Amino acid sequence: MQVPSARIVFPEADRAEIASSVSGILASGALTLGAYTREFEAVFAAAHDTPFGIAVSSGTAALEIILRALDVAGSDVIIPTNTFAATGFAALRAGANLVFADVDPGTFALSAATVADVLTPSTRVVILVHIGGLITSDVDAIRALCDERGIFLVEDAAHAHGASHDGRPAGSFGTAAAFSFYPTKIITSGEGGMILTADERVRDEAVIFRDQGKAGFLGNVHIKQGYAWRLSELHAVTGLVHLRRLSEFLEVRRRVAARYDAGLDRIDGIEPVRVPAGGYSNFYKYLALPRPGTDRARLKKELKERHGVSLSGEVYEAPLHQQPAFASYAGGNLPVAEDLCARHVCLPVHSDMTEAEADHVLASLASALETLAVQP
Repeated sequence: MQVPSARIVFPEADRAEIASSVSGILASGALTLGAYTREFEAVFAAAHDTPFGIAVSSGTAALEIILRALDVAGSDVIIPTNTFAATGFAALRAGANLVFADVDPGTFALSAATVADVLTPSTRVVILVHIGGLITSDVDAIRALCDERGIFLVEDAAHAHGASHDGRPAGSFGTAAAFSFYPTKIITSGEGGMILTADERVRDEAVIFRDQGKAGFLGNVHIKQGYAWRLSELHAVTGLVHLRRLSEFLEVRRRVAARYDAGLDRIDGIEPVRVPAGGYSNFYKYLALPRPGTDRARLKKELKERHGVSLSGEVYEAPLHQQPAFASYAGGNLPVAEDLCARHVCLPVHSDMTEAEADHVLASLASALETLAVQP
């Protein structure tokens, strides 16, 4: 049996509906910032219990627009070092200075303590990244710390479609949140992103920034230094149709995760990263930690070549403070994130994964770990 690292799921009926809608869009000539975009914004915002959605061209664009709307130029922005480079790039391109923070080992996320360790008088924004769809149980403490200091909390929710904590969905904890619709995400529009916010000023600023900083769609008076961050109608209708599958996809992924939880309890040498109490993960990634000293590269090679199982990509394999593109901002050691980045694996989870596939992953993992243990 072959189990790929990722599988993009568009049922036949959805493909047919998207194709028909695209034909109508092309016939209409209204290819951007139209009715499908507005509906996608409204439905996605409602699904995450947030008043305003602003569709943009990517999750990276969503982050940069939020940070520009919060006027971070010349100030410090705190991010976890174990995040995708886009989190850092968005802050730098918005004119901020990056400050890297360590994370909690249980959720791969910032904690109030790790944020407090790196606060500066110039801190304006803290970006909380929901790695793999996990929302840290420390989210309220982080928000309280930010509120106490007059700092904005922004959520990088690129992984977190449909995830929640204590009944509150991702995107509703901070001043604003950025989501991604890249092809590997649980909900995709091919390319695209979404800003969610309850702040009318951020909403209004984002609408201006995404369309070249123009005062209005049809005019050519520019009041901000914006960019071409629009989402096309073709992408919007793709995302809108796919979004209807969110509950179904989450149910499948949670069943797979429950099977993995039970299976890993019977496998020596690896521990799952548990969802915090009150948490409701979307299992965009299923995180697990092999025991220290396990050769991750050999484990992945063994699984793929001998068992046909491709592990999902790490989140992430190298912390940003150790990467050349961020050398100017890399101060100090961040030991927890360094260990997690070097050691964790992500078991494959698909939105249409079968029990047989999940069981094959577990059996293959047990066999591969046993092989590595006897052949150091």
